[in-house]
Amino acid sequence: MFKLIHKDKNSRARNGVLTTAHGEIQTPCFMPVGTQGSVKTVSPQELKESGASVILSNAYHLFLRPGMEVIRKAGGLHKFMSWPGAILTDSGGYQIFSLALLRKIRDEGVEFQSHIDGMKHFFTPEDVIGIQKDFGSDIMMPLDECVHYPCAKDHAVVAMNRTLDWASRSKSAHSSRLAAQKQLLFGIVQGATYEDLRRECAVKLTEMGFDGYAVGGISVGEPKNLSYNIVNFTAQNLPESKPRYLMGVGLPPDIIQAVEYGIDMFDCVVPTRYGRNGTAFTSEGKMTIRNSPYIEDFAPLDKNCGCYTCKNFSRAYLRHLFNTEEILGLRLVSLHNVHFYLQMMRNAREAIAQDRFMEFKKEFLSKYNQNQ
Repeated sequence: MFKLIHKDKNSRARNGVLTTAHGEIQTPCFMPVGTQGSVKTVSPQELKESGASVILSNAYHLFLRPGMEVIRKAGGLHKFMSWPGAILTDSGGYQIFSLALLRKIRDEGVEFQSHIDGMKHFFTPEDVIGIQKDFGSDIMMPLDECVHYPCAKDHAVVAMNRTLDWASRSKSAHSSRLAAQKQLLFGIVQGATYEDLRRECAVKLTEMGFDGYAVGGISVGEPKNLSYNIVNFTAQNLPESKPRYLMGVGLPPDIIQAVEYGIDMFDCVVPTRYGRNGTAFTSEGKMTIRNSPYIEDFAPLDKNCGCYTCKNFSRAYLRHLFNTEEILGLRLVSLHNVHFYLQMMRNAREAIAQDRFMEFKKEFLSKYNQNQ
């Protein structure tokens, strides 16, 4: 469960510890994304050495491939992917709404066609809990309805009420299983960009009583200042005694800003997706390593980084790998990016403990933004 350790004196940033069946998670934390049971190009050993204590996988993708029977026979998702730490599994709700070829949403659940082979499937909230129970997830997310921006308020109301109903049904399904003693279940706040809906959703989920609360429906097309406002507002309506998880966000400045608002957990595909495309995150901003200025640049990606990539390889070599389409290049930059995100969170936690988070934020952003 969650224990609040310290709150920064000059912001709402906070340090905590979330205890799971597969170890403790120091918060605020970043969860590398292993959508299909793999953090792309990065091995479990490398993740562990980089300091990851929890990763994210996705119920929708793993249900389709390799399928539940394979994961059950493997002894659960931890054994299947050989990951010793904690795993949070997303319900797949967002993927159903964004990837499925066709989908029909009704109060009972969601009917959808696989984006892989077109086969029809139907998920109820109870099904999604059952799937994650078989995974052996440390943290489970319920099925919810995510809407895109802009969204008419009447549509947002329907989606929010359906999300609340599904949350209640998910909690009942979770509570009826022995696994509930070991598997945590979070609620997801929806409500589009409407503060009154966000408040109502947060209050009702809190009344139901979950192990943690997620802010969903962010980064779905809305302007950045609006997403910041919604995250800030929603966080203030969530209980202090439980972890707060901002789903699918984001770039380093977005994460640092949300930490100031009191958010504890983050996930995003950005570190590995950018890494595969030759973009590195450094303490001095983003760097597109395949560009010509690095042809004879024998400095490390980031002089302030202690990852395997920065200890051993130059910008010139990494540029060479990308421009000759050598797979090692995207592996090394992805590994660096994951390490950068995890180190950023360690630095944030240290700053919070010393009541200097706002100073850390200002310094981090000034360096990070100078080369943007």
